Amino acid sequence: MKYIVGFLRIFVGIFFIISGFIKLNDPIGFAFKLEEYFGPTVLDLPFFIPYALGISIIVVVFEVLLGIFLIIGYKPKFTIWSLLLMIIFFTFLTFYSAYFDKVKDCGCFGDAMKMDPWESFGKDVFLLVLILIIFFGIKYVKPFFGKLATTILSLLSFIACLGFAYHVLMHLPSIDFRPFKIGNNITDNMIVPDDAPQPVIEYTWTFNENGTEKQYITDGSYPESPGEYLTVTTKTISEGYEPPIHDFSIEKDGEDFTQDILTRPNVLLVVNYNLAKSESDGLMAVKQITDKAIANGYDVIGLTASGPDEANGVISNYKLGFEYYFCDETALKTIIRSNPGLLKLEKGTIIQKVHWNDIDQLELPKVDRPAPKVIDDGTAHVVDDKVLNKEAFEALQLSEDQIEKVSVFKGASEVKTVIDSINTATGKNYTSIVKIVTKKTE
Repeated sequence: MKYIVGFLRIFVGIFFIISGFIKLNDPIGFAFKLEEYFGPTVLDLPFFIPYALGISIIVVVFEVLLGIFLIIGYKPKFTIWSLLLMIIFFTFLTFYSAYFDKVKDCGCFGDAMKMDPWESFGKDVFLLVLILIIFFGIKYVKPFFGKLATTILSLLSFIACLGFAYHVLMHLPSIDFRPFKIGNNITDNMIVPDDAPQPVIEYTWTFNENGTEKQYITDGSYPESPGEYLTVTTKTISEGYEPPIHDFSIEKDGEDFTQDILTRPNVLLVVNYNLAKSESDGLMAVKQITDKAIANGYDVIGLTASGPDEANGVISNYKLGFEYYFCDETALKTIIRSNPGLLKLEKGTIIQKVHWNDIDQLELPKVDRPAPKVIDDGTAHVVDDKVLNKEAFEALQLSEDQIEKVSVFKGASEVKTVIDSINTATGKNYTSIVKIVTKKTE
């Protein structure tokens, strides 16, 4: 028993240290997961949501410390009782989440390793058994060092955990496990391979056949039944393949600009998942760096889940020289753990990624901005002083008997002012004018 407990205390201690450190590396990400648990669809504890980040830091620091305390043998009764209570709570939470299908990813290992709630529940049951063995063999848990050394190690561990938590909060996670890490190409991570597994969905159809309800199960095809259709329910058997990036888009006024922006060179993305929660100092820093980026030839694109009115208000208040496009809030929270945060892209590849506190580290050398594509809209038809494009003019179907006079102007310097005026008014790029005066009818 002594050797079993000795092995298990090391194994469980290392497990808690690794699990806790992964979350400690990204406490904001774990806070987002806690907000999901506290939401109305899971535990329905909304009063905890504003404190999710603080709770996140306390939980993950405590998790790491318990792992260290168990290994070095600091206060065995306190440590083992704390481990037991913690694992009982998390076992209940993961069982509740799995049984009622509340949360798809438990967040136990952050973004480093995805686990669904049933997998996490199984992991917690396994740990519960190991901790119970340690609990009943608590007399074999002895400190490896003297009392003073053990106390000093415990204190230093506590200080190190708090210091590391502060560092990643003020900057970014030291290790980025997300698909938006530096060096990744966003477009490549959105591709679904042709041979990717497709989702398998089971359809249960209910029909009324001679007063009796009868069910048919298919893969989606409508069953042959002589009865009256009542209802259909679906059940996902297999989720199929989901690309690492699956909820990212760049939209404005209902138009999708994702591929356009991801194919451009020299793009600076400004990410504000929620403008109302953005740091004011951060927005002022963004103003300075984006002015420099624009002057140096970069396309600056803002991304937010906030509405256009709020976005326009921020642009006006901070005199920002760029526009905000819409993107899903969850995707923006995944991209960068900073509000605001900045990414430098080169044709969709993430070159640099910084917290607004580190905005001065952005490298923005001068670049040549590609010449805009000029679209020739051809000839403007001015019919009785009304400007029409080719299609609208042809729709009039004017006959020779209806036309009094036709004048054609093409590239003449004397009508350049007129062409420029028409282009300004219509937003077109006409290069010639056909002026038509129709006969007046009585």
